[in-house]
Amino acid sequence: MRAQNVLKGTGSGALPPMLEQYVNMRDEVAQQLPHAILLFQVGDFYETFGEDAERTARLLGIALTHKSSKDFSTPMAGIPLRTLDQNVEKLLSAGVCVAVADQMDEAGTGLVERKVTQLLTPGTVTEERHLGADENYLAAVATGDGYALALLDVSTGEFRTAAFHTRVALYDELGRHRAREVLLAPELSGNPALLSDFQTRFAVMLSPGNFAEEASHAELVRTLGEVPATLTSAALRRACGAVLGYARLTQQGALDMVRRVVRFEPGAHMRLSDAAVRALELFQAQSPQGVTLMDVLCQTRTAGGRRRLRAWLRAPLLDELSIRARLDSVEALTRAPDLRGGVRSLLYRAHDLERLAARVATRRAAPREVAALARTLDLLPDAAGLLSAQDGLLSGVRARLMALPDVVTRIRAALVEDPPLRLGDGGLIRDGFHAELDQLRREALGHREWLAQLELTERERTGIPSLKVSFNGVFGYYLEVTSAHLSKVPADYRQVATLKDRARFTRPDLREREREIARLEAAASRLETEVFTELRDALSAHAEALAEAAGALAELDVLSALAEVAVEGGWTRPVTTAGETSLLQARHPVVAKIAAGRFVPNDAALGPGRHTLLLTGPNMAGKSTYLRTVALCALLHQIGSFVPADRAELPVYDAVHTRIGASDDLAGGRSTFMVEMSELASILHGASACSLVILDEVGRGTSTLDGLAIAQAALEHLHATGAHTLFATHYFELTRLDTEFPGLVNLHVAAEEDAAGSGGLTFYHQVVPGAARQSYGVEVARLAGLPAAVTRRSAQLLGALNTQGDDRRLVRELAALDLSRLTPMAALEVLHSWQRALLEGEQEPVGT
Repeated sequence: MRAQNVLKGTGSGALPPMLEQYVNMRDEVAQQLPHAILLFQVGDFYETFGEDAERTARLLGIALTHKSSKDFSTPMAGIPLRTLDQNVEKLLSAGVCVAVADQMDEAGTGLVERKVTQLLTPGTVTEERHLGADENYLAAVATGDGYALALLDVSTGEFRTAAFHTRVALYDELGRHRAREVLLAPELSGNPALLSDFQTRFAVMLSPGNFAEEASHAELVRTLGEVPATLTSAALRRACGAVLGYARLTQQGALDMVRRVVRFEPGAHMRLSDAAVRALELFQAQSPQGVTLMDVLCQTRTAGGRRRLRAWLRAPLLDELSIRARLDSVEALTRAPDLRGGVRSLLYRAHDLERLAARVATRRAAPREVAALARTLDLLPDAAGLLSAQDGLLSGVRARLMALPDVVTRIRAALVEDPPLRLGDGGLIRDGFHAELDQLRREALGHREWLAQLELTERERTGIPSLKVSFNGVFGYYLEVTSAHLSKVPADYRQVATLKDRARFTRPDLREREREIARLEAAASRLETEVFTELRDALSAHAEALAEAAGALAELDVLSALAEVAVEGGWTRPVTTAGETSLLQARHPVVAKIAAGRFVPNDAALGPGRHTLLLTGPNMAGKSTYLRTVALCALLHQIGSFVPADRAELPVYDAVHTRIGASDDLAGGRSTFMVEMSELASILHGASACSLVILDEVGRGTSTLDGLAIAQAALEHLHATGAHTLFATHYFELTRLDTEFPGLVNLHVAAEEDAAGSGGLTFYHQVVPGAARQSYGVEVARLAGLPAAVTRRSAQLLGALNTQGDDRRLVRELAALDLSRLTPMAALEVLHSWQRALLEGEQEPVGT
């Protein structure tokens, strides 16, 4: 019954032995990875059966057939062996785990032995063919006093953990790292509300993990030798133990690439919410151009450098000394083009040393990976030499670029220059490295030379000019004679095949030579494997030094890339201030690059007495671009990069909070306005006097009066915190607040209607002092192509609504007057101001 349920088969007979073997193996896999698909090798195909076959056919878009015997039939779907990698990648991308069962021997008369050789999950793959250039994180989340997060990249051995007080902070960190697979502790996965909330926010594969405290303790000790003192809570230990246990399962015991766990404090870096990361388009583009800040900065030459740059962007620095050290290094590289060019040329030839080090640590490096390791290590002395005159951070990088000459020498001595793709293909170990292997090769070569001479000697002996010595997989070596010369065949030839116009023969000595060649080459192949395995084991002892050198190379790559970007873009080194932002001719790094010289730069100034900037102006004029420009300059400063401006002075911000644009959260049942308010709530709770806050069109998702009230209240709250705030709005009523709140400054983006009432509108994209006089919404609608009748009617309605609005404002101002204290002269001044406003057609009458 169990087998029939698994296979969804028909019939009541006993299962064939192969299907029984499949069912047993599938049960074993399901105990570890409940939802995995088992790819079961049958000859030249990997087959799936029953429910797995239906899933596989659907996910891969392949034909679903049936496997039938006398008394049983079940669905079947298969893929050729040669397409395994590409189909596994499709399954992993779909969030499906894969178990691969390979045949351990050739098919014979009995049941073939099979064994699960690979357990592949999205977050734990290590083979380069399944990995992109970026990090590949497996995450685990547990709760206790707050939340604990563990992150492991099995491909590099990077292992990090952190504790969070709130679920929002946890979600922000998890969102920035983009884990491909997440393990949730039972207290989370077993809570329907929490699980639903998590799945709404993260479209990621969820897998089961062992979060038991005893198991986690044992896993930490087994992997790291002890339970690190930094894991101060049970939640941290459970999360770390769970992620290690799951990784050990998928790696089938090999976790030597994990050498330490780093406890990082989220408060030690600039806070960037997931909403801020999206709004600023650090890694994922929201605009049609599809270009991100990462794309602009990523002139790195190595995969490790690219990953390091992403890590810097995820966690901008708060320590001024560390920021200055990076800036010093970037400046040194900008001032020395020969040094920068030499470093970048050298890095271009480097392989992914970080992942190679991890493969070496786990003793899984293939022959070509070991050769690539040697080529990369060969570059380190030259890299260190280029940095010989540098100080500061570059000097530290030089010290970590350990040349490891003994490692390179040993690899060079052992391996041929261009090793075969797979171990066992032969021709891997260099002649002269191993005496016994050399002897086996010489003996095999001697027999092959005998075979090479055999054709000539037999032609002379037999007088058959067309005689050939050939080889195939059925007969091995044989002598071939055409029908015209069969009468000349010697007596010591034994016929083994007859064809239409020729016959094939063998001889005892030919068979003996063939057997001896096979014996010698098999022995040589085994010995090559042993020699290579010994080499790989010896290299694993240097895993720590290799990882250190890989980190230094990645850091050098990022610094040189930032210098290259700065030189190409004409960026400037920012000066760190105590609390003032001053940007002269600042440019948005992405938009300016796309605009190719057509971008209009702007100045920005924030500081004591000027910490809230209220920005008005029409749509399409560039308000959002201006907001993002300031935020991105602040972020670039704190990763140690130059910034796109003619001059830049910036403080160290503890956070960049943004709310720019919003959309419905249909899956979570939240409207645009609800999403906006949730993001705004997080900002208002988290902003401090040391924060930079970027808000665009707060309150636009509800009625005008509600939106205006919320926008003003939020603006007043942020102003009171002292946070540096850039607030873009179409609510012109807010522009009057500059008289009530010192430090609030009105700015607007310049635009002008075309002359002669043509309805055109010119955008200058220039931010200038003062409030905008109007929003030009009807003109923008006209530019967008609305029918002329609609825009004409809109203009008429707008005039009437503005008049009504003036009436309402007059009534509000009249109600606010304290007549008992109003002198006759003051009353006349109020009346005069109202009359002047109406006569001049101003939108906003001057109040008292």
